Amino acid sequence: MDPLSLPHHDGSALYVSDSEPALGSTVVLRVRVPSTFHVTAVHLRYVLDGEPQFALASPEEVGPDETWYAVPLRMHSPVMNYRWLLVDGEASYHWLNGTGVHGYDVTDAADYRVTTYTAPPRWSVDSVVYQVFPDRFARAEARELPAWAVAAEWGDDVVHQGPDTPRQYFGGDLAGIEAHLDHLQRLGVDVLYLTPIFPAESNHRYNASSFDCVDPLLGGDEALLSLVRASHERGIRVLADLTTNHSGSTHEWFVRAQRDPSAPEVSFYYWSSYPDDYESWLGVRSLPKLNLASEELRKRLIEGPDSVVGKWLSPPYSLDGWRIDVANMTGRFGADELNNDVARTIRTTMADVAPASLLIAEHCHDATADLVGDGWHGTMNYAGFTRPLWAWLDGGEHGLRFLGLPVGVPSVPGGSAVRTMREFAAVIPWRSMQHNLTLLGSHDTPRVRTVVGTADRHHVAAGILLTYVGIPMIFMGDELGLEGLDGEHSRTPMPWEDPLPWAGPTMQVYADLVALRHRHEALRRGGLRWALVEDDAIAYLRETADERILVLASRSSWAGATLTGLTGFEHAENLYGGQDLLLGEGGAPHLPGTGPTFQVWRA
Repeated sequence: MDPLSLPHHDGSALYVSDSEPALGSTVVLRVRVPSTFHVTAVHLRYVLDGEPQFALASPEEVGPDETWYAVPLRMHSPVMNYRWLLVDGEASYHWLNGTGVHGYDVTDAADYRVTTYTAPPRWSVDSVVYQVFPDRFARAEARELPAWAVAAEWGDDVVHQGPDTPRQYFGGDLAGIEAHLDHLQRLGVDVLYLTPIFPAESNHRYNASSFDCVDPLLGGDEALLSLVRASHERGIRVLADLTTNHSGSTHEWFVRAQRDPSAPEVSFYYWSSYPDDYESWLGVRSLPKLNLASEELRKRLIEGPDSVVGKWLSPPYSLDGWRIDVANMTGRFGADELNNDVARTIRTTMADVAPASLLIAEHCHDATADLVGDGWHGTMNYAGFTRPLWAWLDGGEHGLRFLGLPVGVPSVPGGSAVRTMREFAAVIPWRSMQHNLTLLGSHDTPRVRTVVGTADRHHVAAGILLTYVGIPMIFMGDELGLEGLDGEHSRTPMPWEDPLPWAGPTMQVYADLVALRHRHEALRRGGLRWALVEDDAIAYLRETADERILVLASRSSWAGATLTGLTGFEHAENLYGGQDLLLGEGGAPHLPGTGPTFQVWRA
């Protein structure tokens, strides 16, 4: 069925009057019902203290093409769940929830949700994030080789298999990043996300030996101060990476715990048989798992201004937020289920120390149960964004694994990809959806260019990245079209001395798309309404009260289509892609069947 012929509701300002309601306040909820979808009444079904209630919605705006219905909802609880009952006659009805319109009874799982929890910082939704793996971005100063490392020249091939994978050391540092902030500004990004900067015996630094200082190999605390200061002067915020699930086996806490059975640090870890048999992240002995039931550990790591979380957000360091590594496993072990409590504690500390800071969780599969809205502001949206886009744009013949599954990357039609995107978006509050990091890849995955196979499809992926709901994240080098077979292989040193990537079309595509997002509020804060879903093409609308933008992405040539019933595009402006929007029957916009292509028009 044509998606535009179906009723629609989402959590954006067009449909929810207040995105930051207080407990006890009232929000007005609205639903759009096309004239072709016959209804005799519209009711809001909401849950009050566990019991379903119904409220009759009133027609608010009646037009020839659609009717808007509205109903007030009092925020009786911190999270109010609701869906719409669309009645046609005495005994015929449909439900509208986050996954769409259904002609049968549905569970509450995909109900819409509006929350009263403290909102994330307002700047974050307007941002574009750039992820940097410090060892591979830029080197400002040569330093003595540490004992654990194997030296590499900047142009060497990346070792991505075998024991030298975490030991290959290119020597990138924070001063090198600072020296190339011009590149971030040319690209238009305004948040710099750094993978771990604490000392560790590896190039990835996820096996920290301390959380109290910046790795001297990166330039130490002074280098971080300088980088944050220089970034802030350019309007670029800085996020850092913190592992709350585990430390390194060389961490000062773990060393003291193993050395002294009476040390308070013994309670920081899980022991099967003290001191040599301990739990670790997925059995990797260099990553002993932290026991967040320990009150002392919580004080040092996550609670209050003097904790690790609080210290680095406070002056003089003044980081702008945290990405929490392995957030899905943090606080979870056997009967211990402390994850939500840990997330809320970190968020409380951040709110007290730096109220405008952002909290992002790493989660590589289904994060929806952890995104109620009172803990993590959002997650890295691999499951609801990266996976479906990879599968839709898959170039095949590359032999890549599908993000943790024991199978290759599949090739699916547009309907399957969109259904996955909708399923994952449907069961979390809109606010959490807005604050998920959307990404095409990271330091933990193959490169998007390798997955999709061609520059054209890569550019289509970038277009969706920078026009979809969420906070877009670009992994360093993707804007140059760099390639990589797996996460380690993708940690490619930036080719600063090679002029070709910098003058290539992919760099210009990313810069143009970032600028487009910054220019149009609808692409940052607008609702999301699917307009067309075909095997080889998808289209969606991003809408605010003042702006309506139509986005078309195709992976190959297709038949084209007229969006019957969509009005307002008679004099559409092409914002990206260069193709004028032709008109079909009744003046409705006709989408061109060229491809692969990415086009954006404004009504």
